[in-house]
Amino acid sequence: MSRAVRLPLVLLAAVLGLYAAAPAQAAGYRYWSFWENDGDSWTYATMGPSQSTPSDGDVEGFRFAVSADSKDATKPRGAADFGAVCDGTAARDGKKRVAVVIDFGTAEDAPAGETPPKARTACAQVGEDATAAEALAAVGEPLRYDSSALLCAISGYPESGCGEQIGGQDQQKKPSGAAEPAEKSGGSSLPSVGVLAGVVVIAALGGAAIWQAKRRRG
Repeated sequence: MSRAVRLPLVLLAAVLGLYAAAPAQAAGYRYWSFWENDGDSWTYATMGPSQSTPSDGDVEGFRFAVSADSKDATKPRGAADFGAVCDGTAARDGKKRVAVVIDFGTAEDAPAGETPPKARTACAQVGEDATAAEALAAVGEPLRYDSSALLCAISGYPESGCGEQIGGQDQQKKPSGAAEPAEKSGGSSLPSVGVLAGVVVIAALGGAAIWQAKRRRG
């Protein structure tokens, strides 16, 4: 193999090695996640609290934590039992009772300078058509939302921030209009492997053509 061809191929191998050695840029989001309890365990809600309409006797949970997406989201801690939460709230006509669990998370997940309050439970007695968001508002004020109606704070916690990205290279706020931060692929300042490989292949072909031309002239 000629030197003109061999050098670009060595370059291609070096580029591929660089990408293989590059560390993954993991990123998470600091946000309130929304959960539903079936009596035995917590399940990540399939819709946001403003779209979910719980029934009388349901248990809803909210957890503040740093998570990459719904697959690794952190569940509310402790057992959730409707009877234990709402035992002292008498049933009323035209109203429903919803047990609400609010877990403010850990110090590790708290924004700088803030301390998470202790987790607590409350029984929300709301109208029969009330959403989970309305049940939360009945027991968790003050609430804070951003301009896209994303839940940012419960009972004033945290004082600032809303679904911000933690870690990774792309320090941007999560896309609006979602109940939780959507999955994002980590950004990279390096060109794609395909682009670099194409450039190297073109260089190799060019080098081979020059070598062939010199050989014919010789």
